[in-house]
Amino acid sequence: MESLAQLETLCERLYTSQNSAERAHAESTLKCFSLNPDYIPQCQYILDNASTPYALVLASSSLLKQITEHKLSLQMRLDIRNYVINYLATRGPELENFVIGSLIQLLCRVTKFGWFDDDKFREVVKEATNFLNQASSGHYSIGLKMLNQLVSEMNQPNVGLPLVQQRKVACSFRDQSLFQIFQVSITSLHQLKSDGNFQVSGVLKELTLSLALKCLSFDFIGSSVDESSEEFGTLQIPSSWKPVVQDPSTLQIFFDYYRIMGPPLSKEALECLVRLASVRRSLFTDDPARFQFLGHLMNGTKEIIQTGEGLADHDNYHEFCRLLGRFKVNYQLSELLSVESYGEWIHLVAEFTTKSLQSWQWASSSVYYLLGLWSRLVTSVPYLKGETPSLLDETVPKITEGFITSRFNSNQADFPDDLSEDPLDNAELLQDHLEFFPYLCRYQYETSSLCIMKIMDPILQVYTERASSPMPVDANELAVIEGQISWIVHIIAAILKVRQITSCRTESQELIDAELAARVLQLSNVTDIGVHSQRYGEISKQRLDRAILTFFQNFRKSYVGDHAMHSSKLYLRLSELLGLHDHLVLLNFIVGKIAMNLKHYPQCEDVIEHTLSLFLELASGYMTGKLLLKLDSIKFIIKENFRFLEEYRCLHGRTTFYYTLGYLIFMEDSPVKFKAFMEPLLQVSV
Repeated sequence: MESLAQLETLCERLYTSQNSAERAHAESTLKCFSLNPDYIPQCQYILDNASTPYALVLASSSLLKQITEHKLSLQMRLDIRNYVINYLATRGPELENFVIGSLIQLLCRVTKFGWFDDDKFREVVKEATNFLNQASSGHYSIGLKMLNQLVSEMNQPNVGLPLVQQRKVACSFRDQSLFQIFQVSITSLHQLKSDGNFQVSGVLKELTLSLALKCLSFDFIGSSVDESSEEFGTLQIPSSWKPVVQDPSTLQIFFDYYRIMGPPLSKEALECLVRLASVRRSLFTDDPARFQFLGHLMNGTKEIIQTGEGLADHDNYHEFCRLLGRFKVNYQLSELLSVESYGEWIHLVAEFTTKSLQSWQWASSSVYYLLGLWSRLVTSVPYLKGETPSLLDETVPKITEGFITSRFNSNQADFPDDLSEDPLDNAELLQDHLEFFPYLCRYQYETSSLCIMKIMDPILQVYTERASSPMPVDANELAVIEGQISWIVHIIAAILKVRQITSCRTESQELIDAELAARVLQLSNVTDIGVHSQRYGEISKQRLDRAILTFFQNFRKSYVGDHAMHSSKLYLRLSELLGLHDHLVLLNFIVGKIAMNLKHYPQCEDVIEHTLSLFLELASGYMTGKLLLKLDSIKFIIKENFRFLEEYRCLHGRTTFYYTLGYLIFMEDSPVKFKAFMEPLLQVSV
């Protein structure tokens, strides 16, 4: 290249040109700076003399790639380190933010890769602190950015450094420097809190809050927690952090920043509180310190609920729900009861939960954490000692009723463009909605079941009338009804699923199970009669049938499966209500529904898939498989040539169908059944 000006022009084209050919030519011409170590002096020359920010970014990013991909000498790496620090100190405040970010990333990368090679590399925190001690806000900002990037760099894997070596560096950094950086963040938060120049301090507050969050999010034990998963375990903070964590001002500063800072910074303050609420129990060596810490958390969240400050922002709302959810993940119910303000707090959280359930469209994903909190609270009651009232008898029934009514009212006539956004069409969302609710429902099962039946009985009667009516039925009205009933059926199915893993199998619970199950079994008959026989392709009808199949799966596992205890009380009540006097009759009923779906849903891949999944589950059980062979409905399925078998879209379902039948046929040495099974196939192949 003839001149620095030409290089600057190429750099500008590389980063800003809309012409792909120009960018490709510039990249091809400039790649030598990142591939050949001999060009490192030229990169320094560019940094010293270039006038455009794009040329500066090229030089720093090229050096970053050189550090990452080439084995440079120790002296060269030290020279790069010292050069970048001096460059930032002298020219940093006048540079563009993206140039500063690129240079700081280079500094942190060379620091990480040389951490064990020379003591100078481990002085980076001291160097950053020197920036903080200078008078200008520009230098202060650079110091905070250095610490932010350093923590991020140490906490993530890099290409070019073996995994074992990376973990050794991270552990050494954690032990030698991380606590000091966290202390810097806390001190800076206190100093900046009272700064009146918000335009300047606002940026610094953002950087400082981000730094505190990065420190608390550090992978302390090398567990590689997936931060995108919305959940994480106990925070394994080292014992050396104890004085700062236990200091009441540490928690308070984040509550203060939540109050004084708007979104998105207020969300980061809450994220810090979520992590502090997850600190390992063993960090607190005595109960008074732990109770003081818990009391501070409880009072802080109580104040947020009372004022509602910041909760109009969806991200804040979601993070606040996560914070509430941590109370029972990391603390025992007896510990919560020991806090003086528990009574007021639990009523406020109950009220907050009820309102969240009513705002189901806005707070749908956040309710998961609230229900998780209440679920863990009620499952802890049997282990509670002492006479202090938990007040759950007063609060839980209202939450249970609020959940049921909110799900019932959530269905609308118009389906969203993206059906995956509706829990009734998304298995993962549905699981999130129903994972914790059954535990709440069974806490006071009689009250909860009465609420379910009170809601279900009228709508079931209306649906039965529509099904029996010879007159045309309004499609939108029917879709709403089917959506509402689908939710109720899914709720009942979820309750029965929990039944199989609870140790308490009382007669009263079995009788209530029978009452709820009877209603769904009646519904199963209704869905296949009258006007509905021509509606198998409609979304609302498919939703309802999927819900009923889910009910059969869960009910079968609890009361028909190989390891289920066949309750005489349950079947006695089902016999009185529907004439289903034992599990064999019930099994025949379920298989009848399977046959009905396979016959009438030839083009509905989703329903066929759910139906065959249930069929395979039944056949795979040793005892249920044997029982199936006794049923006349199975003989019908073996002989019937279902239309879905001819649909290309159901190709996978056809494989499952024949696999299941083959599984059943070969359970017994019966040439007659085998011949009947093969007859339709022979007719096609001849």
